[in-house]
Amino acid sequence: MEKFYVASSFRNIDAVNFVTKQLVNKGYMHTYDWTKNAEAREEKTFTFEFLKVIGQNEKDAVIESDFLVVLLPGGKGTHIELGIALGLGKRIFLYSPDRAIDHLDTTSTFYHLPEVVKCYGTLDELVENIITQLPSN
Repeated sequence: MEKFYVASSFRNIDAVNFVTKQLVNKGYMHTYDWTKNAEAREEKTFTFEFLKVIGQNEKDAVIESDFLVVLLPGGKGTHIELGIALGLGKRIFLYSPDRAIDHLDTTSTFYHLPEVVKCYGTLDELVENIITQLPSN
């Protein structure tokens, strides 16, 4: 069973949950649900120790995953998770709803590496793109 992790920002929680649910329903295994930390963020109950635990959980989840889904625009940790995945040679599906990754003034050099699959369109199209490019579960 292929395992995945979704990297993004808190402002994209609905999209993260949608993609996660769709992939789980297709037989993929989610390594960690960081969206559950949103309540603590809203309540301002984060401490440095709590952030350390979250960071370790997210790092472990990226390491454990077979592929990473990055939903842009991302947050502070999104690009760190992308870097971990790149360093480990993971397959990465990079979703850019506004195609900003195709503009020199808004792109990153890392978005154009061979292990990064650039994805556009709807979230349904993103999920379909992922499924068609990965081995069957």
